[in-house]
Amino acid sequence: MPADLVITGCTALVPGAGGDGGIDFVEDAAVVVRDGVIQAVTSAQDVADLPSAERIDARGQLAMPGFINCHTHSPMVALRGIAEDMAAEEWFNDWIWPMESNLTDPVVELGASLACAEMIRGGVTSFADHYFAMDRVAAAVVASGLRANLGSAFFSSQGAEGRARSVEFALRLRGAAGGRITTSLAPHAPYTVDDADLAATAELAHEHGLPVHIHAAENRAQTDSSLERYGVSPMQVLARAGLLDVNLLIAHGTGIRDEDLAVLQNGSGRIAVATAPRGNLKFGWGTTPIRALRSIGIPVGLATDGAASNNTLDVWESMTLTALVQKSFEADPTWMTARQALDHATRQSARAIGLEGVVGALAAGHRADLILVDLTGPHTRPPHDIAATRVHSARSSDVLTTIVDGRVLMRDRRLLTLDVPAIADELAGQLPELVKRRVGRSVQDYRAEG
Repeated sequence: MPADLVITGCTALVPGAGGDGGIDFVEDAAVVVRDGVIQAVTSAQDVADLPSAERIDARGQLAMPGFINCHTHSPMVALRGIAEDMAAEEWFNDWIWPMESNLTDPVVELGASLACAEMIRGGVTSFADHYFAMDRVAAAVVASGLRANLGSAFFSSQGAEGRARSVEFALRLRGAAGGRITTSLAPHAPYTVDDADLAATAELAHEHGLPVHIHAAENRAQTDSSLERYGVSPMQVLARAGLLDVNLLIAHGTGIRDEDLAVLQNGSGRIAVATAPRGNLKFGWGTTPIRALRSIGIPVGLATDGAASNNTLDVWESMTLTALVQKSFEADPTWMTARQALDHATRQSARAIGLEGVVGALAAGHRADLILVDLTGPHTRPPHDIAATRVHSARSSDVLTTIVDGRVLMRDRRLLTLDVPAIADELAGQLPELVKRRVGRSVQDYRAEG
């Protein structure tokens, strides 16, 4: 039978032979795709005569797994750049949460659609989203062709209705879009969701086999305040609620202490952390202790957070910043090598969102979620070390082609599934009402001490 897609002549980033998370680069390679799955990564010579419905000549390009944005709020593209250079308390309480009270379903879908277009152009093939009106985000995912894990966010201030809505959405949408949509329960954070709601979430996750996606220990101030007021850290709050015994994705985690490592290690669930270095730096939050987490076997995936705080959804930039910030944080230039950074951007990010063995590697049996990256630019030559070139020299604009489930979503920088000018124009018409701040009306109140 003919293949659906054959990519030939590329350099391929493949799993290392040791099976320890390392990576290798194979020259003059070919990728064979059937039914949305990678059937083989082989040599270009081996597929010279293989018939296929579609063929891409990728000479001068790197084929690699698509990036995974492990934590974002895609509709917040509509608020990009609207509140800059301020502390988190002011940012949330005086700007973002009041404006989010004005959100309408059309704005959510338009923002998510624009975010999907941005991520496709940046080589992102999967993302984990945590927001409101998630049916509209799901509609954007379906139209874009991307893969996503979606969670309907809730606060205890919403009463039982918020949690019920999160569960109903997760059960109804999981497996949608031909399996491209998976779902999570999405309590906002330990300081906005009380202990009873957190424990109920853990029970529901067990009952329905659902993962949980939550913000926790976003910064050290939250951790210190929790210890001072309640005698326990945010990680201990999660443990007490039973959330470390389910599949859990923790966003940010810059406030995780050395003392929390044993708490995390004692959890029986699949625990992962998503780091969003650009937003962390903007808020002065420090960085996620990746080396310490790695030492106890906890995967750390790369993320951008929402564009209202991070300004971009560029996971390539997150990878570069992670490599640099980690070297500075650990005062060790040998730590977070380019190959380690690529591992976090691919395999570890897939583990973080519960898709290990499904995406995150160019390997037979994985879904065909991959990107083709230009290797011929002056800023990427000479390629003495391809890994270092990808992490420290290349940029997201070098992504030429983005493929999800074997379907080409962008070819030679041209988007095939979304009309960006039309989306941007329609969103612009919605903005005047959105940006009117309503005094005294807010989705929630931000206090680091909870």
